[in-house]
Amino acid sequence: MQIISKDPNALISKPSHSGFSVVELLTVVAILLIVSAISIPYIFSYTQKYQSEDQTLKVIDLMQEAKQLALTRRRTFRFEIDLTDNNMLVIDENGASADDDAVIKKIPLVPAGQVRVDTAPTVVGKPTPPTLNDAVFATDPIGHLDGGDTVNSHNVWAARFNSDGSVVNASGNPISANLYMWPPTSPGSPDARVLGEVRAITLFGGSGALRYWRYNGTKFVPHQ
Repeated sequence: MQIISKDPNALISKPSHSGFSVVELLTVVAILLIVSAISIPYIFSYTQKYQSEDQTLKVIDLMQEAKQLALTRRRTFRFEIDLTDNNMLVIDENGASADDDAVIKKIPLVPAGQVRVDTAPTVVGKPTPPTLNDAVFATDPIGHLDGGDTVNSHNVWAARFNSDGSVVNASGNPISANLYMWPPTSPGSPDARVLGEVRAITLFGGSGALRYWRYNGTKFVPHQ
């Protein structure tokens, strides 16, 4: 004879409360520590390797933005690399007077101890052809407004993009130049940590065109 229980809870299974043991948790933690120890140096090395490339692309993007603003708004916009504050700037010149030149965009540069932009490293020649002068950084003769504050006498290199597509310096003379981005072996060193990480930009003042170069260890080759 089959006996059927009248207790309604008799057929309901009790939930299991089992979890991870201490040994299992310690094993997971150990695996995470091993993975971190392997991956962090790789990520740091990867970031270092591409800092010059990233910096160069940001400079190109901001210069092209200054050029486009000058063409569309029909007035002069200045691109400036400010080594005193370690920033890249786009400045709206607003007209003939320098009193109302105002920063409309500011992007920080990579710290100079990681990527230099002020001169070419030793043993590295100019991009050719053509053989143009390198950008010269000097005390800013124009100055600008930044959030209502007047900024002047900084160590800068500037290119003023005109509404006709040409690029001139502070005196209004056409300017063509090479800019370099590269990782120094130590802060302030004139030597590149890795020559294959040296990058350059050539600005053609007549048209505002840009050419991007990579150093292959012996010479600059155009970026494809």
